[in-house]
Amino acid sequence: MATAQKYEKLISQERKNRYFSEDFKRKKVREIERNITSITEVCREYQVSNTAVYKWIYKYSNMRKKGVKQVVEARSDTRKIQQLKEQLKELERVIGQKQLLIDFQQKAIELAEKEYNIDIKKKFGEKPFSGTGITGSNTLIK
Repeated sequence: MATAQKYEKLISQERKNRYFSEDFKRKKVREIERNITSITEVCREYQVSNTAVYKWIYKYSNMRKKGVKQVVEARSDTRKIQQLKEQLKELERVIGQKQLLIDFQQKAIELAEKEYNIDIKKKFGEKPFSGTGITGSNTLIK
């Protein structure tokens, strides 16, 4: 425990004495604006607080000076969108295969109906067979 505390103290002392050049800050702000890196990644990599990075952005951001608003999309959302696109492609492929199977089955039924001269699938709107329906003998005459 004592060595871990000494290490943390050493890191915090080093962090207090560090200075980042203006060019470095401008470069990191440009990377953030272009979504090459994120504020969190800069903070983690260079052990800088969020507040410091936001100060860099307010000071060196070209977009901020022009009044342009930047839309930030979380990377998890980007990954989720990509996964959904891939899932959509897979489902479209499966639907295409199923449609081919349906078309094949319909053609096979048509060929079988022609070959054997029978009705395999029920066709709506046609007259019922002779044994069904109301006939003249079972109707009431007034």
